[in-house]
Amino acid sequence: QVQLVQSGGGSVQAGGSLRLSCVASGFTGSSGCMGWLRQGPGKEREGVAGIDSDKWTTYAQSVKGRFTISQDRAKNIMYLQMNSLKPEDTAMYYCAAARSPLGGNWCTREAIYNYWGQGTQVTVSF
Repeated sequence: QVQLVQSGGGSVQAGGSLRLSCVASGFTGSSGCMGWLRQGPGKEREGVAGIDSDKWTTYAQSVKGRFTISQDRAKNIMYLQMNSLKPEDTAMYYCAAARSPLGGNWCTREAIYNYWGQGTQVTVSF
């Protein structure tokens, strides 16, 4: 049974940093995308960052240069380092993993993901 367990998150002032972690079990993580998505208050869920099996990364325009996705596939751990946080980054963040071998820009598309973490709240205050 595939499980994605998230940790990290919390509250921070604008300009601060947070790191999210996601540990995958029961999943080889070798076939395709893993990524981070978020859902802000009153908004639809959106892709934030993704990484494929070739370690090719993709980011939403709104987080480029501030967020970094990384992964240790041998340990099935994925991270999202978030710097220079803004109030508009406030959201519930989810890690996700896909069965499909598709990668590249697919990795920020919600439709590709089959498995989801439990979500973790990130709140950025002024």
